[in-house]
Amino acid sequence: MSVYNLVSFAGIFVLAGFAWLCSTDRRVVNWRVVFWGIGLQLAVAFFIFVVPAGTRFFLFVNRAVGTVLESATAGTKFIFGRLALPPGATNEAGETSLGSFLAFQALPTIIFFAALIGALYYLKIMPFFVRLFARVFTRLMRTSGAESLSVSANIFVGVESALVVQPHLKDMTRSELCTILTAGMATIASTVLAMYVVILQGQMPTIAGHLVSASLLGAPAALLMSKLIMPETESPVTRGLSIQPSYEREDNLIMAIINGANSGLKLLGGLVALLLAFLGLLALLDLLLGWSGGWLNRWLGWNFNWSLKTLLGYIFYPFTLVMGVPPPDALEIAKLVGERTVATEVVAYGHLSDLMSRGTLTDPRSAVIAAYALCGFAHVASLAVFIGGTGALAPTRLKDLSQIGARALLAATLACLMMGAVAGTFYTQGSVLLGR
Repeated sequence: MSVYNLVSFAGIFVLAGFAWLCSTDRRVVNWRVVFWGIGLQLAVAFFIFVVPAGTRFFLFVNRAVGTVLESATAGTKFIFGRLALPPGATNEAGETSLGSFLAFQALPTIIFFAALIGALYYLKIMPFFVRLFARVFTRLMRTSGAESLSVSANIFVGVESALVVQPHLKDMTRSELCTILTAGMATIASTVLAMYVVILQGQMPTIAGHLVSASLLGAPAALLMSKLIMPETESPVTRGLSIQPSYEREDNLIMAIINGANSGLKLLGGLVALLLAFLGLLALLDLLLGWSGGWLNRWLGWNFNWSLKTLLGYIFYPFTLVMGVPPPDALEIAKLVGERTVATEVVAYGHLSDLMSRGTLTDPRSAVIAAYALCGFAHVASLAVFIGGTGALAPTRLKDLSQIGARALLAATLACLMMGAVAGTFYTQGSVLLGR
C-alpha cells in the first residue's frame, strides 16, 4: 500500500466533512447513514479489488458486458458499415476502421441497451434487483422506503427512476426529494454505460467492470452525501416501509422491446441535443473568456489560459488531491471533473481517453480514479432534466425541486468524488483489474 492509498482513504472522510459543512442543519447528522454509506462502499470495493473471488466476479462482469456490447454493435455495423468499426478493428469483409466516430460507434448502443432494459423489466428481473437493493438501504440506513427504492432504481436506469415512486412524490419531504435528485445525478444509467465502454475500452480494457462497480458504489454515496447536505428534519410517510415499484408492465415481451427501443431513441436524441447545445455555448463562453482574459494578461503581464475548463480545474484541484490523484496529474483530472460539471460526462470521458492515449498522465492510478469520479450525471444539463422530469410527475413539488436543485448537484458531485477516493483506497499498480 502506498501513501496515495492512505490519502484516498482519508479523502473519503474529508469529502464527507465538506458535505457536512455545506449542510442545511449541521446539528442534525444521521450517523447510521454516515456509517453504512461509507461502510457499504468500502465493503464493495474491498470485495472487488482485494478478495480473489470478487476480482474474478469483476472480470466476469467485464467480459459479460463486452460480449453484450458486441451484440449491440451488430445493428450499427449493418447500418453504418465501416463507420461503426472502432479504431483498429476489421470487419468480415476485411475492411478496416476509418477512425473514432462517437455518433456511429458509441451513441447508437443506447437504443440497444434501452430495449434490453425494457425486456428485463417485462421479465421481472430488473424489478427484483431494484427491490433487493431498496430493502438493503432501508434496513441498514433507516432511510424511507420511497427514497431507498428510487436510489436503488438509479443503479440501473436514469431519470425514469422517479417513475417507480411516482405515487409517493407529492408527499415526500424536501430531504427525500433532494435524495432522489442526488441519486439520479450521482449514478449512470445502464443505457449509456456501453457508450462509455466504447469510448474508453481501447485505453482501459476492464473499463466495463469499473463502470459496473462505480454504479454500485454510487447509490450509497448518493444517500450519504444527500443526507449530510440536506438532513431529514421532517417525518417521511414511508419511513421503515417496504415500497413496491410503480411501473406499467407491457402486454408482451415484443412490446417491451419495441417501447424500450423507442425510449432509447428519445434518450439518444436528447443527449445529442444537449451535446450540440452545450458544447456550442461553452465554445462561445471560452471565446469571451479568452478575449477578456487576454486583455487582462497583457495589462498584468500574466500568461494564464482563460477558459471555463481551466477555471473549474483550479476549483476542483484540491478535491482531486484529496481523492489520492498524484500531484503531477491532479490538475488534468480536476479539469475533467470541471468539464463534466458543465459539458456532460460524455465529453469528459472522451478527453480522459485522449489523455491516456497521448501518455499525458504519469500514473495509471489517476485514470482509474478519474473513471470512477466521472461516473455520474452530475452536471448542469442533467440537473435541468431531472428537475423537469420529476416535476412533471409531481407538479405540486416543482417549486421545492427547483429550490433544492443546486444542493442536489453539489451532493451528487461530492458523491462521485467519493467514489474516486474509494477506488483510490484499494488501487494497486499490479492489479488485474487494469487488464494486466
